Formats: sequence, structure tokens, C-alpha cells
Amino acid sequence: WAPTARSNADFRFRRGLLTSPGMSPILIFAVLGLVMVAAVLIGRWQEAERRKAVAAWAAAHRLTFRAEPDYGMPGRHPGLSALQRGENRFAYNQCEGLWRGRPLRAFDYHYETHHRDSKGRRRTHHHRFSAVLVGSAVPLQALRIRSEGLLDRLGELVGLDDIDFESAEFSRRFHVQADNRRWAYDVLHPRAMEFLLGAPDFALEFDHAAVLAWRTSVQPPADLEQAADLAVGLLDLLPEYMVRQQRAGPDERMS
Repeated sequence: WAPTARSNADFRFRRGLLTSPGMSPILIFAVLGLVMVAAVLIGRWQEAERRKAVAAWAAAHRLTFRAEPDYGMPGRHPGLSALQRGENRFAYNQCEGLWRGRPLRAFDYHYETHHRDSKGRRRTHHHRFSAVLVGSAVPLQALRIRSEGLLDRLGELVGLDDIDFESAEFSRRFHVQADNRRWAYDVLHPRAMEFLLGAPDFALEFDHAAVLAWRTSVQPPADLEQAADLAVGLLDLLPEYMVRQQRAGPDERMS
């Protein structure tokens, strides 16, 4: 193929159009505008699809569904650190009802963090994840269980250790923290450790009345079932002597 006089003229015209001081900024802003509009539309479509998927899952399990933001969630559970991060915190796409006889609330969660870029401009990051909250008829104490990571192993070298257990495999795989170590040992007895070792990977956190199972991203509805089964299963494994102690009240527990 050999260039013709007309093709060379067309090329010079297009190059001049793109490099022209008057037209180039217009084209650039037009393209950026289209990209931003497309991103907004795609985001809204994804949110609508997510709402439909979670609503269908809730209906299949006879749970009530509510899409609206719930800004009261972090205030009702101040002991759950996963719900206290950042700013503008709220739950949405909530499913509520009973799961294997226990009160359940599955939801998506949003919070914001901020930083300054190299030019000093404030940038906002939106974080979203899915979680399941299962209520307990027995008073609970604070307990946090999650997979052990590289930073946790490095922390052990400088004395930032977590709670270790008789099971070396469990201690190697999980990072466990509790205000009351005896409570952690009572909850995580051999059968409970075996249960968690064979369960899907979710972070778990106890407050005074519920267990939260969650991951750091939005999860498909099928994974909400796994999280619910995990939290219920761990509560079902609470030893009977500990259930009696917790129901007895603080005075009798200290005697």
C-alpha cells in the first residue's frame, strides 16, 4: 500500500484537529466526560443488580429485605470494630429474620476514608463489604478471630502476639484477640477449633449480644449463607457450663 495525496491530506487534517490549541482541550474534556458518565451509569446498574440479587436471596429464605441506608447500625454495636471504621458509616441491602432458629441480619456495609494527594487535595475512598450478624440469647464477651497474615507474623517478632492455643495448626492459621483470655479459651475449645479449621474463611467478632461474620469485600448471596452458618455453628458450640455462667450474671460469674 502506498500513501496517496488524498490520504496524506486526511492525515494532516486529523493531526491538526487533535493538536490544535483550540480543539484539543475540548476533545479531551469530552472524552473524560463520557468516561465519567459511563462509570456512573455502570455503577448504578451494578448497584441495582446487587439489590435484586440480595432481595431474591432474602425472599428465598423468608427474610425481610430493606435496601435503604441504616446509619444506626454502628451505634447499636459499638463493640464491633469492623463497623467503627472511617466516616459516613451505614448498612444497606439488609436482610432480617431467623436463621436456624437464631436472629439474623445480613447486610452490605459502607464507610469512607480520606487522604491528601501530592498536591494537597483531599481524596475520598469508599469501602464496601458484606457481613452477617447473628444474635445470641446468651450474653457474650469481646472476641476477634481472623486469618493470620504476614503483618501478624512480623508483629510477633516485636512482641505484638495474639492468643495461642494447644492446636499448633489453629494458632498458625488464626489471629485471636480477646480482652479476657479465659473467655477465648472457653469459646475456642477443641471441637470449636476443629469446626473453624474446616469452615470457610471469614473474620469473626463478638460483642455483648451478637457474632459478626464478614469479609473485606461485597460477597455474593451464597457466601452470606456460609457466613450465617459459620456464626450460628460457633454459637451452637458454646459449652453448656459457659452458657450457664453467662446467664448467671456478673456477680455469680465472679464467685
